[in-house]
Amino acid sequence: MSNVETLLAAARTRAPGEPYAGAVTPQEAWELLQSEARVRLVDVRTDAERAWVGKVAIAAQQHCAVQWSVWPEGVPNPDFVQQLQAVAQKDEVLLFLCRSGVRSRHAARVATENGYAHAFDILEGFEGDKDADGHRKSVGGWCKAGLPWMGA
Repeated sequence: MSNVETLLAAARTRAPGEPYAGAVTPQEAWELLQSEARVRLVDVRTDAERAWVGKVAIAAQQHCAVQWSVWPEGVPNPDFVQQLQAVAQKDEVLLFLCRSGVRSRHAARVATENGYAHAFDILEGFEGDKDADGHRKSVGGWCKAGLPWMGA
């Protein structure tokens, strides 16, 4: 079994009862992206979050952004599925990322409902949960794991 197959098999055991394929840790997401060119990270944060907070630093062909909700209103993106269809193929492994791991679960569910059989949630998100002082990037997440990112 290849490293990719091993990681995806482990991911499939997480998120039991959820309709999507499974869940990966930020480190596993990074390993998948490094191991297989057809794995894509779908950042579902708002454009403002990516611009003001930061974004993952990965190969452009493996990264796409489709807002789950629209800033500044914070309302659901009515075009989410159509925008996803414009940037991702249904047979690709898609890793959904948000700030802390909530919107990404919803995005993975909706992607699955629309024919994306390999939709995975990235646990902990980009920034992770808040610490005791109310700050992010220190309790879990892509940034805390020391994975490549750029921005604020």
